[in-house]
Amino acid sequence: MAKLFLAKTNETITDFPKIKEYLNAHKIMIEKWEANTKLADDADQETILAAYAHELKPFMEKYGYPIADVINVTPATPNLQAIREKFMKEHRHSDDEIRFFVDGEGIFWFHLDNDEVIAVTCNAGDFMSVPKNFRHWFDLHPKYFVKAIRIFSNIEGWVPHYTNSGVDASYNP
Repeated sequence: MAKLFLAKTNETITDFPKIKEYLNAHKIMIEKWEANTKLADDADQETILAAYAHELKPFMEKYGYPIADVINVTPATPNLQAIREKFMKEHRHSDDEIRFFVDGEGIFWFHLDNDEVIAVTCNAGDFMSVPKNFRHWFDLHPKYFVKAIRIFSNIEGWVPHYTNSGVDASYNP
């Protein structure tokens, strides 16, 4: 279940409709998706994509996204700390960043246009779409495990463009 943390007031919101309303007001989409079948822990990419095709295909067709794949990051992933550090710095992308959390956990941090900072902890079943050019960073801490479907237009759109604002340093463990 998603959690929204508002850094300015040190408030945590766990009510999904309130989280959705807050994020939608900032043009961030969050939804809940369910598989049409139970997945094994070692399910391969094709099985995972097929289990969510009833959600995935209409979304991709509606918004024109041609590509979806599955990532699986675990504590045993080679170069895990280097991967983590790459995404812990505030950045933007020239394409939307869209993730559906099949399993595990990750935290999206957002630096809003009004300079507030918020964090959304996503877990299995959470779908998140971050608009292009939105200032954010992502953390795998503390579990270092996430299995997610990534949806995109092209891989070049995912190149991080670092802001070098330093805002992220105040919030990273």
